[in-house]
Amino acid sequence: MVSWSSELRYVCRSVFLWSLVGHMMSWLDRLCRACMLVTFVALGRPHSRTLDAFRAPGRPHVFVVDQAMLELMDNKDFKMVGTFKEHQRIQIPMAAVLKDSEGISTPSFSVNDDPLLPWLGSILKALQSQNSSQLNNFVDFDVLVANCINTFKSNPRYRDDIRFLKIWFLYMDGSSDYERVFKEMEEHRICIHKALLYESFALFLEAKGRFIDACMIYHLGISRCAEPLGRLKKAQVLFLERMSERVINGSNQKIKIGVPEEDGENFVNPWSVATLKSLLQMMNSQVVQYEGYHLSNRAYPGKVALSSLLKSAKNKTIDIGGEKYQIKGCAGQGGFAQVFKAFVNSNPDEVVALKIQKPPFPWEFYMYRQLDLRIPEKERKSFGFAHRLHLYSDYSVLVSNYLAHGTLQDAVNCNVVTGGSMEEVLCIYYTIEMLQILETLHAASIIHGDFKPDNLLIRYSREDPTENENDFRLRTGTWRDQGLSLVDWGRGIDLSLFPNNTKFKGDCRTSGFRCIEMQEKKPWTFQVDMYGLCVIVHMMLHNSYMEIEKRASLDGSFFYQPKSHYKRYWNVDLWKNMFSKLLNYDPAEDHMKLLQSLRESFQEYMCSDPKLIKKLKQLLVKQRTSLCSA
Repeated sequence: MVSWSSELRYVCRSVFLWSLVGHMMSWLDRLCRACMLVTFVALGRPHSRTLDAFRAPGRPHVFVVDQAMLELMDNKDFKMVGTFKEHQRIQIPMAAVLKDSEGISTPSFSVNDDPLLPWLGSILKALQSQNSSQLNNFVDFDVLVANCINTFKSNPRYRDDIRFLKIWFLYMDGSSDYERVFKEMEEHRICIHKALLYESFALFLEAKGRFIDACMIYHLGISRCAEPLGRLKKAQVLFLERMSERVINGSNQKIKIGVPEEDGENFVNPWSVATLKSLLQMMNSQVVQYEGYHLSNRAYPGKVALSSLLKSAKNKTIDIGGEKYQIKGCAGQGGFAQVFKAFVNSNPDEVVALKIQKPPFPWEFYMYRQLDLRIPEKERKSFGFAHRLHLYSDYSVLVSNYLAHGTLQDAVNCNVVTGGSMEEVLCIYYTIEMLQILETLHAASIIHGDFKPDNLLIRYSREDPTENENDFRLRTGTWRDQGLSLVDWGRGIDLSLFPNNTKFKGDCRTSGFRCIEMQEKKPWTFQVDMYGLCVIVHMMLHNSYMEIEKRASLDGSFFYQPKSHYKRYWNVDLWKNMFSKLLNYDPAEDHMKLLQSLRESFQEYMCSDPKLIKKLKQLLVKQRTSLCSA
């Protein structure tokens, strides 16, 4: 595979190809049949908002990127169109592309100011003369394009020339080894800082159904600050919107579940072995294509038994998928899995988390890839990231990001040890973070299902956060890298795989985190996450799990509230409002608006006095020192 630069080395190993967009009114049908449209020609009419794949005899594949791409293009990207038409008007001679006994002709006309220009004319003329039934024409065309590439690829003048980039696209379309071609582009640094490179490649991958790879390409281009960056970010947003629509509406595959006769509603246990097995079988063809998925039908073949790591793991080295991981300690343990901190190839600057599970469990990897697809780039850091999964017959090994600053549970425990409780300002900050996380997650039709403090890793910015109110409110600047990261997706629920209006009946069986509906054996959906948030907030405020009481209202109905009392110097109205609305959530309500309104109420309070953000900044610095020393 192609090796990307270090900023996204784990995820951006993909092939590179796309066919260019173009339109000349009198040639459109013939060019489609010839399997190539070029952006050398001005666009005369809009296309539909779909990615169409054309197949024709003699070519492996050509993809037409339509209006979704075209509306992103600035006029400056098509300046050469006007130039080209102008040269046509003054009848600059174009070299004929004709095959004779001597082989393939090359342009004989040159322009001192722009040696590439006559090649563009020859390529266009070759496209015009192609007939889809004549395979030799395709061969001739590919040789012409290859000659053009070889002539100019080492010329620094054309390194950032969009026209030359499009010639490379044509070159790759005719190549059977497009990975090698793209590696060559990287070596010659062809337009690596141009947004068009990443937009076009991502659209090609999307058309091929390689959605994860397409998502990573957008991330790569943004991380490289490809210009114009605003357009690239807009393209990414449109991609995520298309993926969201596809996930929610585009799939006819839904798990079959029982329908109770009494009310006609759908109920299912999302965590039952039968359900998970059915879902994985249904999604298997998609999962095996994900970047980072490695399947073996054999047992784990390493010399060091994975079962021995729990007893004595430190500094042991295990070999997984050709990488050597030096175990530095156990970072977490559950009933079926252990999480270890590890150095990749003994490099302390390359640290990962290894989740080793028996029996093997690929569902969590599937959920991580859904996060890659559905979570907006701005919010992606608030959710864990998995690099790869190695699936053996006896074990699964999930390789993911490692955050060294501990969990929200660790932060709570620090206060328990000292006999105090978390400062209210810090509680408010983490409450805002959790509300934002659930707001983003549920909007993507995903439920976490195990929302508790030891699954929330603490993130710190490399630089101390600023006291800027706007940055705090919008989570920009240094506040963007500050916050929480939600991990452990083994109980994650992908709502797009179930029929609309499905309700769940499973019990998480996690003491202290069973939502009211579970306790009363009623169906639930998003309540499982919202109840978990309430428990975490209660732990931050009171250093104890939440106990609730059911009380009668004046109208004869019932409502739920925590048994614990609020301290008089707290912002009692804020906390009462949050607990009341989340514990007594009516499924008929729009819970997304509820989460948003609660988050904004806490934000408004924090921004009402500059001293609060200043105090929060000081507390975060102090907390970081405390957790790191621990």
